[in-house]
Amino acid sequence: MGRIEKSIEAHKGAVLAARWNYDGTALITAGEDGQIKIWSKSGMLRSTLASQGLPVYSVAWDPDSDRVLYTSGRQLIIKPLQPSAKVIQWKAHDGVILKVDWNSVNDLILSGGEDCKYKVWDSFGRLLHSSSSHDYPITSLSWAPDGEVFAVGSFNTLRLCDKTGWSYALEKPNTGSVFSLAWSADGTQLAGACGNGHVIFAHLVEQHWEWKNFVITLTKRRTMQVRNVLNDAVDMLEFRDRVIKASLAYGHLVVATSLQCYVYNSRNWNTPLIFDLKEGTVSLILQAEKHFLLVDGAGLYTFSYEGRPISSPKSPGMRADILNAQGVSLSNDTIAIRDKSDEKVILLFDVLSGKAVGDGKPLTHKLEVAEIALDQCGPSNERKIAFIDKNRDLYLTSVRHLGKEPKICKIGSMVHSMAWNDAANILCGIQDTLFTVWPYPSVVFTDKELLPKTLYIKDNSEFRRAPYVMNYVGTNLTLRQGDGSLVYSNVLPYPALLHEYSTSARWEDALCLCRFAKDQSLWACLAGMAMANRELNTAEMAYAAIGELPRVQYINFIKEQTSKESSLAHMLLFSGQVHEAEATLLQAGLIYQAIQVNIDLFNWERALELAVKHKTHVDTVLAYREKFLQKFGRKETNKRFLQYSEGVEVDWDKIQAKIEMELSKERERAANASVRSSVASRR
Repeated sequence: MGRIEKSIEAHKGAVLAARWNYDGTALITAGEDGQIKIWSKSGMLRSTLASQGLPVYSVAWDPDSDRVLYTSGRQLIIKPLQPSAKVIQWKAHDGVILKVDWNSVNDLILSGGEDCKYKVWDSFGRLLHSSSSHDYPITSLSWAPDGEVFAVGSFNTLRLCDKTGWSYALEKPNTGSVFSLAWSADGTQLAGACGNGHVIFAHLVEQHWEWKNFVITLTKRRTMQVRNVLNDAVDMLEFRDRVIKASLAYGHLVVATSLQCYVYNSRNWNTPLIFDLKEGTVSLILQAEKHFLLVDGAGLYTFSYEGRPISSPKSPGMRADILNAQGVSLSNDTIAIRDKSDEKVILLFDVLSGKAVGDGKPLTHKLEVAEIALDQCGPSNERKIAFIDKNRDLYLTSVRHLGKEPKICKIGSMVHSMAWNDAANILCGIQDTLFTVWPYPSVVFTDKELLPKTLYIKDNSEFRRAPYVMNYVGTNLTLRQGDGSLVYSNVLPYPALLHEYSTSARWEDALCLCRFAKDQSLWACLAGMAMANRELNTAEMAYAAIGELPRVQYINFIKEQTSKESSLAHMLLFSGQVHEAEATLLQAGLIYQAIQVNIDLFNWERALELAVKHKTHVDTVLAYREKFLQKFGRKETNKRFLQYSEGVEVDWDKIQAKIEMELSKERERAANASVRSSVASRR
């Protein structure tokens, strides 16, 4: 039996709702008198947050415990604790609102009321889901701790729903109205306080996991059934304690119980690897090809599939208890975490060391990030991360950028969900009303104008409202529709084959594949891959196949360059990397070519700066500038150009002779380098 530590008169009339904040330092109460009060742990009144004429039936804290959600008749109100901050208020239901809940992991709001509906909202008050009208008022609702599901109670009714709103299961206990619901800390059990004086208990079962030809079902709290759909073979897996979380991918099943972790190989279901869990309830499991990640209330931990601990990344202020699958991503070499304290920031860690990637600077976007995903294939120095921001724009950038500012490229808009393929760096997503596949999203770094030509776009009219990408394994896609039903779709295998040929430098095979498929998007992908790998002959044929004649001409121009450095610089220019191209030429001592690049791009001030710095071709820059201005009938107004034009004579004959001399020097140098390399190879 508990004992009463303190009793205080808090409200006039009944106290209708009370909630502790997430760190247990403050209690909020609401009553029939329409007042909302915040109390300290010892029972001292801190403040009266609101006072209104209507009873307040329910309250909830926001994830950071600095805002409060409460009911006011048919209205919902979000009020910050800071007096000067903006209050959000909106009409949420057609009847009095009886219950609300706000989840700390997904930041979504639930509401239910006398109009017999339950609704899901985001934290800005935008409606995400509204149920159909039920037979009786909604008297209780509660989020599961991980924010993946929620429970709804009504008269003789208990319903389990997905976070997007659709219903998993419906039970009809003969208990009267369910007035209050509470989840266990691990999210596997639910208790309900009922109108007939009983308390009901429920357990989550019949969860499903699918990967390739395996379907796994949680049949009981401690039992799983594994079914191979190819031969109908069935295995039963028994556990000592109740199953809390599980994940199936990359040929391994990872199961977390309340005390242990089990790792099964899909080739042998009889002998799992078992190790004890240190502390906390596992709230999330992520898998990559070589290892997996466990998240509990204390932190993040990576393990090999042999059960060996690898690392435990840490960052100041990082809260593991509010991480979910949209905010964490794992690849063979990198862990990405969206920073909950500043959602514009993505923290990047090396899997093996657990330390921050590169120079330790996180990736920072201009807007809050909603979802992140690391690609799964290729070497670590080419690792890419895709992310969706709060405007639903999709971006791609490199994880390791060697001290330079990362180049963040937008590759889609109105993207609601996304997933990387498990075997090739192919991205898919739901883009507005379209199902879109980016077969080679990295083309945006090589030739961004080629990106739209690489896309595979399919009208998602065959899907119903708001489908969500669950996974993309091999050529098979699994999508969850707005009503909860699963839809399976296929993507052609050609892009994955093309990735394989490109990685192994089998360019002839890649050309044969494109000729066989006769698909323009495949040719566009090959053009981008060939340019990224500096395979100019293949790139020339691929660009010609999609009618990009200016690019074909430029590739021929690159091939005609006399030195390797000059060819490399023009390939960098082709990809829009002007500074890198200039640096390459300067490092090779090709000063005139570096100046000429800036002249061709009309970077006049930079061209003059280089000419003055290296004391050469000042007259060349002035001559081209004069010619440029004459063409447009304008006079020189730039002070620097006026200053140098006074003391430098412009003679086109001398300039042409000087340019020819520079080019002949480059040819001679390239020839000498070629002779030296051939002598070395003979030795």
